[in-house]
Amino acid sequence: MAAPVMVAAAGGADFSDLREIKKQLLCVAERSRERGLQHSGKWAAELAFALEPLPLSELPPPPVLTEEDARDLDAYTLAKSYFDLKEYDRAAYFLQGCKSQKAYFLYMYSRYLSGEKKKDDETVDSLGPLEKGQVKNEALRELRVELSKKHKAQELDGFGLYLYGVVLRKLDLVKEAIDVFVEAAHALPLHWGAWLELCNLITDKEMLKFLSLPDTWMKEFFLAHIYTELQLIEEALQKYQSLIDAGFSKSTYIISQIAVAYHNIRDIDKALSIFNELRKQDPYRIENMDTFSNLLYVRSMKPELSYLAHNLCEIDKYRVETCCVIGAWTLMGHEYMEMKNTSAAIQAYRHAIEVNKRDYRAWYGLGQTYEILKMPFYCLYYYRRAHQLRPNDSRMLVALGECYEKLNQLVEAKKCYWRAYAVGDVEKMALVKLAKLHEQLNESEQAAQCYIKYIQDIYSCGEVVEHLEVSTAFRYLAQYYFKCKLWDEASACAQKCCAFNDTREEGKALLRQILQLRNQGETSSTDVAAPFFLPASLSASNTPTRRVSPLNLSSVTP
Repeated sequence: MAAPVMVAAAGGADFSDLREIKKQLLCVAERSRERGLQHSGKWAAELAFALEPLPLSELPPPPVLTEEDARDLDAYTLAKSYFDLKEYDRAAYFLQGCKSQKAYFLYMYSRYLSGEKKKDDETVDSLGPLEKGQVKNEALRELRVELSKKHKAQELDGFGLYLYGVVLRKLDLVKEAIDVFVEAAHALPLHWGAWLELCNLITDKEMLKFLSLPDTWMKEFFLAHIYTELQLIEEALQKYQSLIDAGFSKSTYIISQIAVAYHNIRDIDKALSIFNELRKQDPYRIENMDTFSNLLYVRSMKPELSYLAHNLCEIDKYRVETCCVIGAWTLMGHEYMEMKNTSAAIQAYRHAIEVNKRDYRAWYGLGQTYEILKMPFYCLYYYRRAHQLRPNDSRMLVALGECYEKLNQLVEAKKCYWRAYAVGDVEKMALVKLAKLHEQLNESEQAAQCYIKYIQDIYSCGEVVEHLEVSTAFRYLAQYYFKCKLWDEASACAQKCCAFNDTREEGKALLRQILQLRNQGETSSTDVAAPFFLPASLSASNTPTRRVSPLNLSSVTP
């Protein structure tokens, strides 16, 4: 069946010849595998699989060998067999002196992975979490020196530039790494690994604007991915829809990315539906299943979550995503926190960030840890990072507000609490905290307004909360209306106070005072407009009895 000819996608990228694009993908998939870049090869192969098969006459020819390739062929073939068995030092030994681009890359990459493997082994053997943080890849500095010389001599191809960028990133030379990854994308636009590394270093849309990227159809995949990472979900979904319209409707990668995007904007039902469909198409897929597990957790779908965990363990129990479903570095941080082992918790959270620097739970966990250690400036830094990653998550904003309060920056605290309420306060605490701040600042009318809105929100949505905060709100409002000489409103709130153990006596005392003043001929004030009405649902039979469980931060929640 002939592949359909598609129009160009949004952004001006040319998708008119899908046959040619498939050839390019098959070619770069093979070139990536030859160099041991399995993930890049897999990404290209999956994308190629989503397109119509090519007839025999149109399959890409095998790559042309150069004289250097021919001279290095025996050493390369032997070394690659060792490389595939993870005998990296052995592979590097037999590749010494090779001149061809492919053999040289495998030589340098083998040395890099050998250093990473030794680092991991040493980490496992370390005595404790603090020692683990000190373990480094000792090969990085030598690799940087050698690759830098090649780079200056312009002797690195697209793959070599990618590896140089990885080394620079590992050495925390971020600016240099970004420049090299951009260069790698220009030299070999089809290599997804370079684009993905670039995604991990771009922290905001402003940085993206200043990048000089190659004008290629791969750029559309990059932009869709980085928009998702930067929480620019509307733009990301538009890009992915354009890619689907261009002919990639069968791509499981795109489907999974769309599911992640819906997860990020808290459209749980839509995300669950897409993930379930993805599981039918690709039942042994592990990528993004940690996100799927979150959604199941949030929906309290425990049987489905249990099945997913067992299923992933059967497929590959030691994959990072599998570990995220059944436990991970972030969860270890939470466990250390429970055990009051703050130093170990900090190290666990730092490891989580090293694995995924956009894991807002780890940043939030670090903030909580430093809060326990009574180090508010550190705590503020980490909560800010968490908020940057989840700008519309009320929990991050409430945590920031509490931190500002401790630093006596009350104006900033008020902004945070109000913003938390505005974006949808999942724990229904922002208005109470804001009201108490207004109380502290003797802003009685604003405090009353906050308590009024809090009570209306709680009862209008039918939620039940612990007595403490509702009773606190009614007590304040009763006293506020009493001071304003609004006897009816004060009496209504005082009566509600009588329904709670902690405010019952105060409510009764206030009712007696109101009755006494009325008997003395005191009339309600007409000068002050009452900004409060008592909903019909606020009857004695509707007295709340328990608090809804707060969202559990041991799991990523949308």
